[in-house]
Amino acid sequence: MKNTILLLFIIVSLISCKKSSTPAVVAYKCATCIATPQAIAANDAGSKGIYKGVVSGSTGTIVFDVQNAGTTITAIMVLDGVTVNLTSGVTWVANQPYVAPFTGTLNNLAVSITFSVGSSGGTPTVTTSSIPGHPGSSFKILKETSTSLVEVFEGAYHTTLPEDGTFNLILSRSAKIWGADARKVGATATTGSAGGTITADNKLVDTGTIVGTLSGDEITGTSLDGNGKTVTIAAKRTL
Repeated sequence: MKNTILLLFIIVSLISCKKSSTPAVVAYKCATCIATPQAIAANDAGSKGIYKGVVSGSTGTIVFDVQNAGTTITAIMVLDGVTVNLTSGVTWVANQPYVAPFTGTLNNLAVSITFSVGSSGGTPTVTTSSIPGHPGSSFKILKETSTSLVEVFEGAYHTTLPEDGTFNLILSRSAKIWGADARKVGATATTGSAGGTITADNKLVDTGTIVGTLSGDEITGTSLDGNGKTVTIAAKRTL
């Protein structure tokens, strides 16, 4: 009997050790991302402020600062891990739309990105861009307000077509909106886009279809496209 009890003790101990040695899965957390808006309240209803965007065609992020908390007008783009500092010499005028080229250099070559936004901060867009080595880049831009943090996610998609490519998103949890661009590997232009609302349980919905789920700083999901092919997405917050 003693030997039986001892054997059972050893078996239980070995099982416990095996379980404890299994590493816990740690959720991804963007270490450099901020938790509160940079935009100040005075700019919420005007063309001044912070505008954040996601870049597709390579992959990256961009932030426009139009006199948000000072008098400077600048932008910072990070493309494939390389930072590009941009400036604009166009003066901001109250109660007017702001349209201006932002210029800088990438690998000693000239970069120009023309940004446009309405007088009340609506419909921010990049109208033209010239980025050496990155033809056909596309942008999705959102205005950040003092109560609505804008976040950027970079990721990929796969379909059972089969097809693979980048899937980059921009969203606001408080405003419950999101938008994304997809680009097939090897393509020179955006090959698809999506967008819509974020539900109370963090589902990303595009015209009635749940595309993915937002969990902390990650987005994952599986859905069917219009051709009945399965689409899988995965993205992580980078801004």
